[in-house]
Amino acid sequence: MGVYCEITLLPNPEVNSHFLWSKVYQQIHLGLVEMQDDQKQVPIGISFPEYKFGDKFSLLGEKCRLFAKDEATLTQFNAAKWLARLSDYVHCTSIRPVPDKITGYATYQRVQPKTNKERLARRYAKRHQLDFETALNGTVNLTGNAQPSAAYKAQFRYCDMLPKPIPSPFIRLKSLSSEQTFCLWIKKTRAAQPSGTSFNSYGLSATTTIPEF
Repeated sequence: MGVYCEITLLPNPEVNSHFLWSKVYQQIHLGLVEMQDDQKQVPIGISFPEYKFGDKFSLLGEKCRLFAKDEATLTQFNAAKWLARLSDYVHCTSIRPVPDKITGYATYQRVQPKTNKERLARRYAKRHQLDFETALNGTVNLTGNAQPSAAYKAQFRYCDMLPKPIPSPFIRLKSLSSEQTFCLWIKKTRAAQPSGTSFNSYGLSATTTIPEF
């Protein structure tokens, strides 16, 4: 990653940062979707320089950075265009070279709950040719040769499953395909060496690193 631009949420007593992140990131995602290649990968990655992770709370902070290999890529993306309608709420810098002195590298990746009841119900509906509401609210019977242990119920409903908390901070977004609202959980992992060259349409990757400074 050779260049970056930085986006900062401006203080506003009428709009909280969670709501603003939803609006800002939705626009960034729309722009990145237009830059996808045939493998649905993009050449622009995102970091959160104020990211904090702790036992009691985690947060993204008020800034994000968009990184690319060269200035032409970020110019093509044109962050100011995608954030134009939010110009009263955010500040976007010009494109700058990544400084020579950095503090390290990190990956920012999407994490998803394995026990998300809506996602499990959609998978069940697809496998059994059911509609989503029936799969979510109907009774599911465990099948197979192995008997379920005493810790598990032989019958259950996905709608009764309790959510399993994810400690990572998240941004609430709307799916471009289904129009459903979902949480984009973002996990940061420090890395010893730079690696990778591409990201998904959220600017995230489990393997491609971002320079930290």
